[in-house]
Amino acid sequence: MPEEKSEKKPEQDNTLTYKGNTTKHHITFARSTRLAYTAIADWVLLRKREKPIARMFHVAYLADRRTAGRPITFVFNGGPGAASAYLHMGALGPRRAVFHADGTLQKPPTRLLNNRESWLRFTDLVFIDPIGTGFSRTIDKKDTAPKKEGEKKEAESGEPKENTEFWELDRDLESLGEFIQKFLSKHHRWTAPVFIVGESYGGFRVAKLARTLQESYGVGLNGAILISPVIEFASLLGSDYNLVHWIELFPSLAATAWVQDRGYKPKNEITLENYLKLAETFSQNELLTLLGQGAAMDTRRRSRIFRQMARLIGLSPDLVDRCAGRIDHYIFARELLRDQRLYCGLYDASLTAIDPFPDRNYYEGPDPTLAAIDRIFQAAINSQLRQTLGVDTELDYELLSYKVNRAWHSKHDASLFRGAIGAMDDLRYGMVLNPYMKVCIAHGYFDLVTPYFSSHRLIELMKLDDTLRPNLSTQIYLGGHMFYTWEASRKAFAKSMELLYKEATT
Repeated sequence: MPEEKSEKKPEQDNTLTYKGNTTKHHITFARSTRLAYTAIADWVLLRKREKPIARMFHVAYLADRRTAGRPITFVFNGGPGAASAYLHMGALGPRRAVFHADGTLQKPPTRLLNNRESWLRFTDLVFIDPIGTGFSRTIDKKDTAPKKEGEKKEAESGEPKENTEFWELDRDLESLGEFIQKFLSKHHRWTAPVFIVGESYGGFRVAKLARTLQESYGVGLNGAILISPVIEFASLLGSDYNLVHWIELFPSLAATAWVQDRGYKPKNEITLENYLKLAETFSQNELLTLLGQGAAMDTRRRSRIFRQMARLIGLSPDLVDRCAGRIDHYIFARELLRDQRLYCGLYDASLTAIDPFPDRNYYEGPDPTLAAIDRIFQAAINSQLRQTLGVDTELDYELLSYKVNRAWHSKHDASLFRGAIGAMDDLRYGMVLNPYMKVCIAHGYFDLVTPYFSSHRLIELMKLDDTLRPNLSTQIYLGGHMFYTWEASRKAFAKSMELLYKEATT
């Protein structure tokens, strides 16, 4: 992308570690529409009792010429522990990493192109890296008043303890709220239409912030967009006693069987939509009854349901019987194409990898989606930040921090991922608080981690008032968790969002 001007900022804290930059660029969209914009890659100080406690990194793309009504969109990914690079370099930003049309990876090295589907066409964009991800870090302080002997030795050695206070559900939301307030103030955008976008756990954040931003930070929202979200954590928990997970996952297993041509009908004889109608009906009727009754169900009826289930998802009736109808996505991903020595991706089950250890009891190879895709986004975001935007820092970019993920908790329940913590009530509350806010929930058909049918089921249970129901829309695309890596899905999603933004701001 041509760079027209560079305006370097003075160093912060007299170091090279946190040196942001402001640069000028332009992008050409379809029909030769040219947009000049300013890119700001920098840190915002977060404070506690007026003292700096953390630096939150962000990249903002702001149109040089904009009307008073031009929207601004704050974007983040999930994890927890994921930086915003996936949405930044995969779908929304002015440059994107290149994939094959069906979302499969190209051979190294990573290639970047101007993104003709960038949302910069219709909104300014601010990509936020939560603390512990990207270049966002806490400000370390030596413990000057230790109480324990071990702590004293640590302080005297000059090795600061890592501050993990932001790796908590509510504190994370507070940091995002504080950042958004500061950004709107610094750039004089308090009267602009505001949207928030989040993927995966970022969708959970969006649902929570739909209430929190408006209620506690005075930020009115025109729109909230949840991409492949986890909204209620109970949906992720499969057990012998929880029926929800299995009911919600089943249609995505069927979608995978269809795309891998392992369904009971060849995919050239039945459309994916029609196949899923059968799977969804089966899931909510026969499968729900089976799991609900358990051993109380008649043996013959039980066997008949297992056979139906096996046909729909392409597995053997014996395997379905052994699993008692509870088909874990790990088992499914390995067994569906075992005869070809292929393992299906969990985040996009249309993608496969060769099983390097087919004779072992458990799959020990790489996931062909999340594990394989990291090299693409790591190279893409480092190239964009360090070369194109001129960020000068010695920090490593934390694309996906498992350290943050493992330490994540809630002050209300230390075992966040074992508790039934959810955000659907917050989303419902936010929609009542602001009856003008548009909400869109988007999924990929082949995502086995956050299945589309989970959001479908939750929406049917929201009990939204008839006046609010038109404000909520759902979209499902070919692809998986990151369906935007599929060319047709990325284009269709961008076009749909441009229409939603127009509706939400007029």
